Amino acid sequence: MIGIIDYGMGNLRSVQKALERLGARAEIISNPCQLLDYSSVILPGVGAFRDAIHELHKQDFVTPIQDYTQSGKSLLGICLGMQLLFDRSFEDGDYEGLGIIKGDVVRFEPEPDLKIPHMGWNSLEFAANGHPLLNGLQAGSYVYFVHSYYVRPASPAVITAQTRHGSQKFVSMVNQSNVYATQFHPEKSQQVGLRILKNFVEPTLLPT
Repeated sequence: MIGIIDYGMGNLRSVQKALERLGARAEIISNPCQLLDYSSVILPGVGAFRDAIHELHKQDFVTPIQDYTQSGKSLLGICLGMQLLFDRSFEDGDYEGLGIIKGDVVRFEPEPDLKIPHMGWNSLEFAANGHPLLNGLQAGSYVYFVHSYYVRPASPAVITAQTRHGSQKFVSMVNQSNVYATQFHPEKSQQVGLRILKNFVEPTLLPT
């Protein structure tokens, strides 16, 4: 069973519908005490980092999410959910994140004709050949982005894919042990996104 964390700032139903298209059982989680009941968990997110981390603290999700990643079960962060996994964000201030992956969240640098936020379809440059989340996909596959900030990991070892916006190359996928994350929205990325979600949930597609 896949759990989708509901802290008031995620595109929950779209993610759930995408998983259901794959035949996966997915439920919305609003009680942090329930996290460990799920074989895999997704942390979505839309909006500002400051508001999101505030809601995670307010709803007592922070420690349960950190504990979940230590359990060995798989977690997938999506868009803002990816950024929340890192140490710190500099979006409209300086805010502490979940600290699961070392690194910061920073804004695109302005440059002539560069549109910020980065919105629309863009391609993936694989940094890790043969990564299980990319099974069945070709380098250069297009996915859908909506963001003004991106993650800057402390270690390049966690980078799974990168993407270019203007002259700037940013990290668009990461993986650290059982923790995976995408800056783009797989639930909005048509067949490529569905394939990534399928690769994430495949061991748990059928209920036990």
